[in-house]
This record gives sequence, C-alpha cells and structure tokens, in this order.
Amino acid sequence: MKNKQKIAILGAGESGVGTAILAKKQGFEVFVSDFGKIKDKYKKALEDLKVQWEEGGHTELQILDADVVMKSPGIPEKAPMVKKIMDKGIPVISEIEFASKYTDAKIIGITGSNGKTTVTKWVYHTLKNAGLSVGMAGNVGDSFAKQVAEENYDWYVLELSSFQLDGIVDFKPEIAVLTNITPDHLDRYDYKLENYVASKFSITKNQTEEDFFIYDADDEITIEWLQHYKIKAQKLPFSLVNKVENGAYVEDNNIKITTQNSQFIMPTSSLALEGKHNTKNAMAASTVAQLLRIRKETIRASMENFQGVEHRLEKVLKINNVLYINDSKATNTNATYYALESMESETVWIVGGVDKGNNYEELLPLVNEKVKAIICLGLDNSKIFDAFGNCVEVMMETQSMAEAVQMAYKIAEKGNMVLLSPACASFDLFENYEERGREFKNAVRNL
Repeated sequence: MKNKQKIAILGAGESGVGTAILAKKQGFEVFVSDFGKIKDKYKKALEDLKVQWEEGGHTELQILDADVVMKSPGIPEKAPMVKKIMDKGIPVISEIEFASKYTDAKIIGITGSNGKTTVTKWVYHTLKNAGLSVGMAGNVGDSFAKQVAEENYDWYVLELSSFQLDGIVDFKPEIAVLTNITPDHLDRYDYKLENYVASKFSITKNQTEEDFFIYDADDEITIEWLQHYKIKAQKLPFSLVNKVENGAYVEDNNIKITTQNSQFIMPTSSLALEGKHNTKNAMAASTVAQLLRIRKETIRASMENFQGVEHRLEKVLKINNVLYINDSKATNTNATYYALESMESETVWIVGGVDKGNNYEELLPLVNEKVKAIICLGLDNSKIFDAFGNCVEVMMETQSMAEAVQMAYKIAEKGNMVLLSPACASFDLFENYEERGREFKNAVRNL
C-alpha cells in the first residue's frame, strides 16, 4: 500500500484504535467511525493521535472516500454501511490483515471454537520461559496493530476468532493451530455450519509447504473438511485416541510428540490443568514449542506451571463445602460440555444468555448424570426450559447475577458444586463474558 492513502476504520475498540495508531505511523490519512459510543480511554487515544473520529453514527462521504476500510471483528458483513463499502468496491480487511503487512515477525496463529485462549496463553507462556522475543495479541491483550506499531518482537502468538479470519487476504502464519470446530456463531454465518468451518480453515489458506498446521485428529468436523480439501502446510495432528507418526498422542498416560525426527514425552498427570480438553490444549501448545526446538526441560516446566485462563473453569471459593466455579468463557454448548464433564459431584448449573443457534441435545446425558438444579440467567430462557425441563426437578430463572448466585446458595448442599457455564453469549445482560464472570465472582464473594 502506498503512503498518503486514506483508511477508514469502522469500530473504535481495541482493534480499531490499534489500527489507527499503526496507520498514522505508516503515513495514512485516518478516519475512525463508531456507530455506538466510544469508551473514554479510546477517545483519549484518538485525541492524542490527532486523527479524525466520530461516534453515534457513520458519515458516509468520509467512509466511502477511503482507499481501504478496516472493519472491527464485531461488525457483521451484513451491516448496511459495510454493504455500501463493498458495493463501491473498496477493500474491507481485518486488523490482523492490515498489521501483518508491517511486521517481519514470525506468526503463530491459533483458532478454534474452544480452547484457543488457553492454547494461546500456554504457547506465549512457554516461549517467554524460553527467553524468546514474543508478543501476544488478537483476541487477547493489546491489539496486534498497536504492538506492531510500538514493539519489535521476533514472534507473535495470535488468538484468532472466525470474525478476524474473515477479513484476511494475504495473512499467513508460519504455524497455524486449529483446536477444534463445533457449531458456534452460526447467526453470523447464515446458520450454515460449512460457512463457519470455511472461515476457521482460512487460517491455513496462504500457508506453504514450509509452514505447519496443527489440528485435533479426534475432531470429526475438522477431519471431514481435510478429506475434501487439500492444504499445503505440513500437517501435525494431535489425538487422545489414535497413535500418530508425526504430531502428538497419548499412550500409557504419557503425551508423546514427534516433530522433525525429535521426540518429547511427559506424563499427563503433571500437566498444570485438569481434564481431557486441557490434555489436548497442552498437546497443541507443546507441539508448537517442539517445532521451535525449545529445550525439553523448558517445555516440561511450562506445561507444569501454567496458571490457566480467567473465566475458564476458574475455581472461585468454597463456601459451606460447596465449590463455586466461574466458566463464563463457555459461550457455546461444546465448552459447557467440557465443563459439565469435569464436575465431580452434583452440580447447580447457571446457564443462559444470547443463544447463537445452540443445539442442547449433546448436553442431555451430562445434565441427567450431574445436574441437580438449573438456574437460567438471560432475557429469553425458553430454549433452555424446553431442552432440560424434564431433566431436573428444580429450574428457576432470573435476570440478575446476584440473584442467580443467591438462588444457587440456597439450593446447593454440602459437597455440591455451583457452576456458571452459560453456553451462550453475554450481550443481553452484560457487556461481555469477562464482565459476566467478574459479576459472578463478586456475587460469590459477597455471600
């Protein structure tokens, strides 16, 4: 892209403001437009940059005059303004695409319906422990664009949602990780699973034979896609059930990883995080580390001392011998499946929010086995009542987190667990899953 081009940025959140910082540094004329209200910290950043910005609507003349548009990931392609931009033939890209043009750093891209935050942070933790110059961005931390503008890392570990991948053209990670694919965000993909799957797989579309693609060989949707489409990157599967020649598998309670004729072995019992899903997350993270030829002692230590992710099966407090667990990050049924599977005693389950086309059937066996009561927390709980009304004797609903926790406190008996695992997005009652998780923790601490 030549200098003095104009970039219009839709959305003034983390990725939008980060793009503005990088674009200004690269000599672009910058215009930032947010249909909603801009947070004060981002307003200040835009004021400091001395770029033009607006909130509460879009000035079409300013936007349709741009050479390129960066669309924040939360804005759907069906938005009227985006349609007008596309109709005019102006390129619409993501922050990830824009920022990748201005760094020579090598990139590890991580996507998937579940586990991507854990794997991203686990990889970053391991690379930091190994003394590498590494940044972490995407869905976590400061935006990728802002870090490219202000830092000079050799490596980036990027957590990439399907929305971020939708706006890529030339972006190419040296190592791509796909944790799994389960139906999610189908409301953004015309309720067609194949559209969502194609979006996830775009992480590998520009990879070459010199790059690596790490994926879950036990995931049916992933395997089916790979049977129909060829990818150029070297494939490294990980599996809990089958032995693999190159990649990672579990045998005799040991993780065994083979890459480039080098093997790494460690017992699953020493992993920092419990549960089968976390064994898979550890396999994905340590396969990346093994590819980078990080010392085995460092990989082992990093797998053992990782702290985990806030809002993901986070143990909050034990009160009257009842354990309260915050799994607010479970925004789809597959994530909640893992949470319920890991419950070791009768559970009071807090569930609900904005349904993204959920099919609750897969949860029925676990609900029958483990759940004693359900508390629905959302504006519309009808689907949850329909799915589980016959499974439990106690089913209540509320639109207040404090009230949901109070209800759970009254129902739970000694030795029970109280689990917030919503299986839904948070936008009906909360700004995001982090706010939902924080409110749960505060309500528990105030019991």
